Amino acid sequence: MRPEQLALDLALRPALGRQAFVVTRANMAALEILERGPWPGGRLALSGPAASGKTHLAHVWAADTGAVIVGAAELARLDTATLAGAGRIAVEDVPAIGGDAAAETALFHLYNRMGAAGGFLLLTGRTLPAHWPLALPDLRSRMRALTAAELNPPDEALLGALLEKQFADRGMDVAPQVLMFLVPRMPRTAAAARALATEIDRLSLARQQAVTVPLARLALDRVSSLCHTPAPGDQP
Repeated sequence: MRPEQLALDLALRPALGRQAFVVTRANMAALEILERGPWPGGRLALSGPAASGKTHLAHVWAADTGAVIVGAAELARLDTATLAGAGRIAVEDVPAIGGDAAAETALFHLYNRMGAAGGFLLLTGRTLPAHWPLALPDLRSRMRALTAAELNPPDEALLGALLEKQFADRGMDVAPQVLMFLVPRMPRTAAAARALATEIDRLSLARQQAVTVPLARLALDRVSSLCHTPAPGDQP
């Protein structure tokens, strides 16, 4: 038998409820801005690195307010007037439509309609709105004027919580000593937590082994090399 068997690529359904969002100093300020309201002009930008919780927070806000969530890349295919009628809308990954004239125009019209109707518009992106690569001048100027809530890179407490959530989303039972081994040594990004959980899950399934510290060490080595970032515990 081969040392690693092919693991099935099963769809992951992450928990996106308010109770699953772990609050630490890294994200507390952004959460307070999102929940406190009202936002200036009814618009807010939510920014943060990959896997930092933007989608999670958008879903929390949508669940609390009855908002509709759409991807920015979908806007050109939707009727702007109908969408604006929802009153509360979250548009995810706005930087992805940079240079897409149809999508940028659709967002521009949606922005104006929401303002005229007194609606609420939440926009997300990995960077602050001033750095979104939008080509339409009028849209770019509006984005730069947005109030922004920024999710900071995770602190150690959040990294541990993110790892636990990633494992829980995959239905994995991981012993505390594995988490204690990983958190001080892993790359300090939320995306790394997701990649690490994915690799550990893959190795565990492929080898038909429980998640142990040696298996976690192998996954950590692979993920750290892909991230091109030395693990903190391995630095001189």
